[in-house]
Amino acid sequence: MHNTEEKVVLGIDPGTARMGYGVINYKNPDISCVEYGVLETETKTEEALRLKDLYKGLNNLIHKHNPDVVAIEDIFYFKNQKTLVQVSQARGIALLAATNNGKKCYSFTPLQVKQAVVGYGQAEKHQVQEMVKAILHLEDTPKPDDAADALAVAISCAHSLKMLQFSEK
Repeated sequence: MHNTEEKVVLGIDPGTARMGYGVINYKNPDISCVEYGVLETETKTEEALRLKDLYKGLNNLIHKHNPDVVAIEDIFYFKNQKTLVQVSQARGIALLAATNNGKKCYSFTPLQVKQAVVGYGQAEKHQVQEMVKAILHLEDTPKPDDAADALAVAISCAHSLKMLQFSEK
């Protein structure tokens, strides 16, 4: 664990085809971007193997960055039942990888993420991306969207850490 004033947060936007991740360094009040990107799997690959690949990718990220906490976007309403199941499976893999590596996990709904990053729970996707860019002092908006979303989840967690840890006592 890093010192109490400085935290490394791994944010995850779950998905089976593309799982976004974002690693930030938080030292109140400063937040900086360490790394972001996506873990991608091939749609033609067997489902179990895709989940295994995501698990291995997350393990590698956790070992590389040794985050203090892992923040994962919660599932929200999907019109497509198949998409809901796939995202739920990917989310489960992320929780398993974090837990197996002894990392504390926190979940955030899309509403909570928008509220924490933009200050408005009904914010548009582009508004969240622009705020992520501004908060992290990036020259460009993080791409792809999944990576920007994962950074937003990590930022939400960083802003909430004191309250989350206080409520656990």
